[in-house]
Parts: sequence; structure tokens; C-alpha cells
Amino acid sequence: MIAIIDYGMGDLRSVQKGFEKVGHDAIVTSNYKDILSADGVVLPGVGAFKDCMRNLREGGLIDTIHKVIDDAKPFLGICLGLQLLFTESEEFGIHKGLNIIKGRVMKFSFNTPNSELRTLNLKIPHMGWNNIGIKRRHPVFENIPDNSYFYFVHSYYVIPEDDSVIASTTDYGVEFVSSISKDNLFACQFHPEKSQELGLRMLKNFGDICSVNNSSN
Repeated sequence: MIAIIDYGMGDLRSVQKGFEKVGHDAIVTSNYKDILSADGVVLPGVGAFKDCMRNLREGGLIDTIHKVIDDAKPFLGICLGLQLLFTESEEFGIHKGLNIIKGRVMKFSFNTPNSELRTLNLKIPHMGWNNIGIKRRHPVFENIPDNSYFYFVHSYYVIPEDDSVIASTTDYGVEFVSSISKDNLFACQFHPEKSQELGLRMLKNFGDICSVNNSSN
């Protein structure tokens, strides 16, 4: 069973349906016992960084997330679920994140007077299909070719202090980190649940990792 953390924000059901479509059971829950007993855990997210951190804190879920990762349980962060893992975000001020990955969350900035990217007429948010350049292979990328296209919706991107966690990058005026991996943790800026066949394959790969992890315990 895969636990999808419910903290009152985001389209959690679409992630759940994605897992079910590829043959992996998933529940949407805010119950820490369900989360800690699951074979794998997913932190999706859509919304403002500050509000999401507040909801996680009020729901008593911050310690639970840290324990899941410390216990080496397979963990998947999606979109804002990637950004929340970082030390801090500059979204509407400076706000502290989970600090599991050292680094910052920054906004795309194309329209400032000194920006050389103004002529590209790039829109914020970055919305739609874009390809990922795989920098480091992870089991989640099994049978997913380099430069595959995934669906993005975001105005902010992560900047890790340690480049060794970078799993893929994507070009949108600047080359930004589109996924990271470290030990049992994988997190992506794009939405696999909205990325059709390859996105579903990624969810299946994560579910398979959870199944293997469960059978070895």
C-alpha cells in the first residue's frame, strides 16, 4: 500500500488514480499511523509554499515525513512536494521548508529590466510539456528514455546546494533542476500523474520499488 499524504491542498485523487491504473493500491491519508505503516509514501502538492508548510505543521505531519525518510522508506515528492523538501523558499517572502535537502526555492525571473531572457517572451508559470535531461539514473527512470517529455505547472524551481542530488534538468530559459534523488527519496517538479504513458510508467516504477522494499523487510 502506498500512502499519499493529505494536507488539505492539491489534486491528490489524480495521483491516487494514477497508481491504481498501473496496479498499485494507494490511499489518501493524513493519519500518521497509515503513513508510517505504508510500503511507500508520496508527497504531492499544488498551492503556496507557506500555506502547505502551515498545514503540514498543524496536521502534525512534519515529524512523520522526517521519520519516513530516516527509516529509508521509498518516498516520492511531486511538484510542490519537491520544493517543500528544501531548506527555504522565496515564495511571497522567505519561508522555511522541511530542510531535508539543503538548498533554496527560487522564482523564474524573465522580465526584469536587465534580463537577457526578455526577448524569449517566456511565460510564468512554466506550464505545459517539456523534456527532461536525465543526469543520474534512478529506478524510477526504468524504461524512460532520456529527453522524455513530462507535464509541468510551476513558477518556482529548486536550487540544491549539493549537485550530486540532481537526477534531471530541464531548459526553460534557464536550465533548472526538474528532479532529485537521494537514497530512498526521489522528487520531481513535473507531474507524472498528468504525463500520460511515461508518467504512469514512472508511477508504476515507484510502486514496484515499494513492493520490492516491502518483500525485503
